[in-house]
Amino acid sequence: MILPSKHLSENRALLTIGGHLLGLLTKPKTVSVLWEEFKARHSTGSPISFDWFVLALDLLACTGSITLDGNRIVKKKP
Repeated sequence: MILPSKHLSENRALLTIGGHLLGLLTKPKTVSVLWEEFKARHSTGSPISFDWFVLALDLLACTGSITLDGNRIVKKKP
């Protein structure tokens, strides 16, 4: 689920999706804006559900890569 495996392709692993999300967070964004941008850029192949998108956000929050500022998601600086 977090990492690709025999039964989970690389583009559906939460770490891969999280990496794509971090790339989209060039500035603070709401969840809905980030979701729309993610869907627009990753429309080819098997679609990613909103649930999977939220799980990737949860993973990023647990690792301290993102935080919430009001109603916007902010990428933490290294």
